[in-house]
Amino acid sequence: MKTVLCFGDSNTYGLIPGTKDRYEESVRWTGLLADKVRNKGYRVVEEGLVGRTTIFSDDLRPGRKGSDLLPVLLESHGPVDTVVLMLGTNDCKTVYSASAEVIGRGIEKLLDQIRSFGNGIRVILVSPILLGEEVWKIQYDPEFGKASVEVSKELKRVYQQISEKYGCEFLAASDVADPSDDDQEHLTPAGHAAIATAILKVISGKAV
Repeated sequence: MKTVLCFGDSNTYGLIPGTKDRYEESVRWTGLLADKVRNKGYRVVEEGLVGRTTIFSDDLRPGRKGSDLLPVLLESHGPVDTVVLMLGTNDCKTVYSASAEVIGRGIEKLLDQIRSFGNGIRVILVSPILLGEEVWKIQYDPEFGKASVEVSKELKRVYQQISEKYGCEFLAASDVADPSDDDQEHLTPAGHAAIATAILKVISGKAV
């Protein structure tokens, strides 16, 4: 069996919008993907964590810095054949004051870590869904600001450039899914299904 490591944040974890609960495996895009690729000789490893960033530390929640944990996971789940990397939403939080380009540098660090385990690892780089226009409001997630929304809109462009630089495959989640109206930030079941289908097409070598 070939191993597909899905490394991401709450939208890989499967957080239900507006709650602290998690979608069932049969709803999460990782679970849907696992069902679709099992008969193709792949096993899918879900490694999503709420609040995870590329390179930033969260003083309120330990263990959220992606670059601290990714090498450990590559080793513990090894050998890994494919990494689906979808991070960047939490990097848009106002506390980090990061531009899309700075967030992209964090992605590059993660890609370098993957490369250090061997150039043979296939990488599917996924730019995240957009933040909703009102995500910063008190009833949603005030850890974000109005500027966060604009930064999230720039991630597709930056990630696509990075994918060309590193020679990895690219998918923009924002092309196929939108945030829920319930919290302006997380995927609906339909969004999970759409992302699973899009990633399956990339893995299968078909046009998205």
